[in-house]
Amino acid sequence: MEALLLTSGVESSASLLRELVRRIRPKNPDDVAYASARIEALADLLTAYPASRARVRAALNELFATRRAGSLYMQLGILPSTGFFTETWRRVSHTLLPEVQNPDEMLGDVLKDIFDHKTDERWVGGVDSALWMRLLECLRFGENESAENDDALPGGLPTVLHSLWLLSYQMTALGFDPELLRLDANLARTDSPFLAQNLETRVFVECCQERWNDVAAVTDDEKQLLVLFDQCREAVERIHRRSAHAGTSLQLTYKLQRLRDHVSRAEQLATIAGELRREKSGRTAYPAIIALFKNLVFASCRQNDLATFWRQNLEITARRVTEYAGKAGEHYITETRREYFGMAKAALGAGGLIALIALCKIFLHRFELAPLNEIFAYALNYGLGFVLVYVMGFTIATKQPAMTANALAASIGEARGKARDLENLITLIARTTRSQLVAILGNVGMAIPIAISASMAFLLLGERPAITVGEADNLLAAHHPFASGSLLFAGVAGVCLFLSGLVAGYFDNLATYNRIPQRIQQLGWIRRLLGARRLERLANYVGDHMGALAGNFLFGVMLATAWGIGVLLSLPLDIRHVAFSSAYLGYAAAAHGFSPPLGAFVWAAIGVAGIGLINLGVSFTLALFVALRARGVTFSQGRQLMLGLMRRFFTHPGDFFLPPGKSAENPPEKVE
Repeated sequence: MEALLLTSGVESSASLLRELVRRIRPKNPDDVAYASARIEALADLLTAYPASRARVRAALNELFATRRAGSLYMQLGILPSTGFFTETWRRVSHTLLPEVQNPDEMLGDVLKDIFDHKTDERWVGGVDSALWMRLLECLRFGENESAENDDALPGGLPTVLHSLWLLSYQMTALGFDPELLRLDANLARTDSPFLAQNLETRVFVECCQERWNDVAAVTDDEKQLLVLFDQCREAVERIHRRSAHAGTSLQLTYKLQRLRDHVSRAEQLATIAGELRREKSGRTAYPAIIALFKNLVFASCRQNDLATFWRQNLEITARRVTEYAGKAGEHYITETRREYFGMAKAALGAGGLIALIALCKIFLHRFELAPLNEIFAYALNYGLGFVLVYVMGFTIATKQPAMTANALAASIGEARGKARDLENLITLIARTTRSQLVAILGNVGMAIPIAISASMAFLLLGERPAITVGEADNLLAAHHPFASGSLLFAGVAGVCLFLSGLVAGYFDNLATYNRIPQRIQQLGWIRRLLGARRLERLANYVGDHMGALAGNFLFGVMLATAWGIGVLLSLPLDIRHVAFSSAYLGYAAAAHGFSPPLGAFVWAAIGVAGIGLINLGVSFTLALFVALRARGVTFSQGRQLMLGLMRRFFTHPGDFFLPPGKSAENPPEKVE
């Protein structure tokens, strides 16, 4: 670096800065110590040699004076107005075929040219801000400047003020977006913070430009402006909270994030301008300048990064979806004896219907339809069957984990290691376990006898079994845990169960966000057909149950599609669901006159048990992982939780298996 700065050259300002960064950049982007040492050396060099610091200072001033700064302050780190899917495609296409850079005109492109490694944001952000501030101080801006230029704005500040003004106008337009006004009508009032900040920004910018040296004129202007920016941020968060009840969408999430970006950048620019105005040397503005510098480098390096963009926008939407699913999951967790036995009855009913749905699937297979038609028939059989199970108030055990995981994630997020809340979480896990167990026993315990009963009915009515001995042998072989791939197929079913939970949450959110019940009630032809009262009941039912109905139907479609994809692509792909597999065991036993081959039957029974465990484990693990990530929960008290669970299991094992005592019918109120 010493040779570079002490030797006069003809390189451009951008080339000089790019070469300095190249000599600071560590080989390992996480080697912050190396980068810090190089910056220290550069600072010492600039302090010792006035000509060197004058050269670097002149390079910076020349860039800010000759390049347009709009791309730097108003684009980098701020989501564009194009929308979520358009921006996704832009990032993909620009990653494959990068856009043309114009560093001779655009200041943002100069930054990309200087920090041209995608990993630069790691060491730039890792270096302590105090060290970056020292580097700025060593440049000694204002040194050797003539007094006749005191009335002029310092280099770079005019572009900051101009960008601040334009950002303010964009914030005003975003604040009056119809989608935001739908959730907060107060934003349309004349005293809206988005309108007020625009008026205040204009006053602040004009004062800075016209009365630069009159300190008393606008001493507190940026403070009032920062208050208005804070009110804009509060309005954004208020809309975000209301979306929890009114529903959300990717577009709404995108717009709110874009508005947050504008508010944050405007705050940074206003702070820098205000500090520079009060302290001409710029030292008080250095913390804000360094924070903005790090943000811009990060945004420049991540400008086409798709993972960062999706994570930023999908987390909020995912949380809304999982919260809606979590509300449904609360109904799958029993607390009292009445709820426990109600769950048992609902599971028994579901097991009986599943046995009949399984029989329909066997009959559909006998028609030997074309593959696509067979997939369609299976999808309708499963989908409508699961919808019927739900409409009749029954419970499928494997549907529970995808729902209850979201409720557990909410409880984990609230616990945060507090002893009392951790005990509440252990209690919730115990309740979830016994609820899941009774549901499984109900499904399996009814599916098998109903399958046997249906087979006997066929013998009595038609003098032939429901399925042939050959079909029974195929069913037993298909459920062998090691020879048929049944455990792998159980994992596929677990993924489908997890996705059905997300689908249910998505459609519940969709019904709320798009106000589906209210829109149904506006349909005149249905009103004339059903009458006002029936139409209102129908609309309310759709609003309350749209997610569950869609989740159950699409779960059936996914089960059929998984098998269909295997057929169409000649892949060994199928599904195994514990309730259906139990029914198939019953049909196979009846087909053999209740004397099936012992070895094959025992292995199939073991396979069914494994299928149940994998169904539950895969769906629960995936749902819990997504729910925790969506909520941003990092649970570090895993050891305390496991010890607490073991202690509860050994001291009160019945909490995990048996219905609660009668005293639980009227549980004591929780102490807050």
